[in-house]
Amino acid sequence: MIKGISLTDIFIDCNNPDKLLEFYYNLTGWEKVIKYDSHALRTEEGLTVFFKECDVPYVPPVWTEKVGEQQKQMHLDFAVDNLKEAVSEAVKLGAKLAEEQYGGDLWVTLLDPEGHPFCFGVDE
Repeated sequence: MIKGISLTDIFIDCNNPDKLLEFYYNLTGWEKVIKYDSHALRTEEGLTVFFKECDVPYVPPVWTEKVGEQQKQMHLDFAVDNLKEAVSEAVKLGAKLAEEQYGGDLWVTLLDPEGHPFCFGVDE
């Protein structure tokens, strides 16, 4: 273990950073900040999430993964109080329900407006 290490920032590649930032702002209510001369969101825990345009054309990931297709590199998991209500609200904000689901009654996979998968789950 590296003494004193902590995760401070996450960068999410996308085609339209402003649109994706607004989606996640409306989804989470996290604080809008400017850091490193870039617009970002800061969580209650202090993690900063950036939405950055790629240096090459952005290719959205495929859910579920398929050999030879753009793979997801990571995804975000959110704990929610009411799974059904959270999914409904996210869809109203521009998310899409993933066609394939594996979480049963515990979690739901959605796709953000740029195609990144994210999940809503309830604590067991």
